[in-house]
Amino acid sequence: MKRLVLVCCSAALLGLGACSSKKDDYVERPVEELYNEAMDDIDQDEYYKAAKAFEEVERQHPYSAWATKAELMGAYALYARNKYDDALAALDRFIQVHPGNHDAPYAYYLKALCYYEQIADVARDQKMTENALKALQEVVDRFPATSFARDARLKVDLARDHLAGKEMEIGRYYLRKGEYLSAINRFKVVVDQYQTTTHVPEALHRMVEAYMALGLTEEAKRVAAVLGHNFPGSPWYEDAYTLINNGRSISTKQEDAAWYTWVPGLGGKPKADEPPPPMEKKAKGKDEGWFSWPW
Repeated sequence: MKRLVLVCCSAALLGLGACSSKKDDYVERPVEELYNEAMDDIDQDEYYKAAKAFEEVERQHPYSAWATKAELMGAYALYARNKYDDALAALDRFIQVHPGNHDAPYAYYLKALCYYEQIADVARDQKMTENALKALQEVVDRFPATSFARDARLKVDLARDHLAGKEMEIGRYYLRKGEYLSAINRFKVVVDQYQTTTHVPEALHRMVEAYMALGLTEEAKRVAAVLGHNFPGSPWYEDAYTLINNGRSISTKQEDAAWYTWVPGLGGKPKADEPPPPMEKKAKGKDEGWFSWPW
């Protein structure tokens, strides 16, 4: 029995010795070597390996300047692997711990890109677009003189155009269903909140269609006047003008054929208080702004 106990104890000691031997095999490596190895992985698009290598920099040298850089570059490696949620968590942690770091502008910009890369088609939910717009605007507001802010401004315009496209998608749906008031409200959002986007001329044109379908000819004329004042050479205004005066839209686009509208009882020459005929767009003067909205 005593021999059996001694054998068991010996085996246990051997096991502990093996574990101790494995720990003794661990050798701390210079921080520069670890960091450069991680950057080499980045250069070779080995983002998974890079993320692990940057974690090792933080683990072995947590109080070094390289560890702070490794935090940010590890977040970039996650972003490059499309691990956006993990990257956002890492970036939020970096911003919270190092708010005054000279790399903070890049951290905010990378955070905005994590949202921007997830923007979905206008037919789907636009929560990520809203998050991207908010994060991009934060970059512009916090770091206006940086190159990150310059790129963020461009992406802000694209995000706003995307949100306007979503409103147009919903407005067109209501227009097809004959729910004209709901459609008008959606198109008003585009005109009021997204004036600098490419969707405004169509939004005004669709409002003209909706008002004409409701028999509100005077409202349609006022909206068409706004469209003609701001976009006199636009095909959308040509359609709106024809719709008001002839009762039918003659869209020049094949895909718009489903939107042709016939309103009985309209026609004849335009009166003096009606929208001016389509013309070539003229350059606006310095102080000339948008024509006032009719609502």
